[in-house]
Amino acid sequence: MSADYAGKHVFVAGASSGINLEIAHGFARAGAKVTVLSRSADKIEAAAAGIRETGAEAIGISCDVRDYEGLEAAYAEATGKFGSVDVLVSGAAGNFLAPAVKLSANAFKTVVDIDLLGTFNVFRASFDHLTKPGASLIAITAGQAVHPSAFQIHACAAKAGVNMVTKCLALEWGPAGIRVNAISPGPIGDTEGMKRLGGDPAREQQIKNRLALRDYGTKADVAEAALWLSSPAAKYVTGTILNVDGGNDVGDASANALG
Repeated sequence: MSADYAGKHVFVAGASSGINLEIAHGFARAGAKVTVLSRSADKIEAAAAGIRETGAEAIGISCDVRDYEGLEAAYAEATGKFGSVDVLVSGAAGNFLAPAVKLSANAFKTVVDIDLLGTFNVFRASFDHLTKPGASLIAITAGQAVHPSAFQIHACAAKAGVNMVTKCLALEWGPAGIRVNAISPGPIGDTEGMKRLGGDPAREQQIKNRLALRDYGTKADVAEAALWLSSPAAKYVTGTILNVDGGNDVGDASANALG
């Protein structure tokens, strides 16, 4: 992605590791000043330090996305350092496999609170700190938002809500010059999510065989999508759920004779 983010302030929530940290690195490589946020003070400072080692400006802030007042303070700190937020990525999430009959109400609530309430909090608390017009907001959702999955009732419900938060805010905040979109990654290799959900090598191959592109994506694939969505090339794109999933959303390609 050739877009220049020099001087821009990018804020990434849930960025201590994985896809969200790679997104932060992607924007840093493109010249942005980056704020990364996550619950663990030690992990988020390590993440920020890793970005600074590349020569980019970065700070890490410890905050739970369920803590609205904490987020307000985080934005005040971040904008005091780097100015208004040009790009905001909300990606904090929690997930695990569990049959509904063994899932406690508290466990269900925990995932919904992190994924759905957390996304709302991250976006809502940002409003007074955004560059207007011009800000780009991106939620990280998942295919479970539109495809019912066994043992994933909590994640399916939460991500379906994230999709609607994205679309509703696109409607409401568009007149202020704020674009709101979401990225829905498919199976992405070398992530904690695939380690938990992908299972052993046989299960991994089974998943790959279902994909039209026959392989897992990379964290860089998702980062590149975020860079594009926030660039002038996507200035007329809002309220969109962008699938970065190797064709996972279009169906099971395992019977495709050409594959």
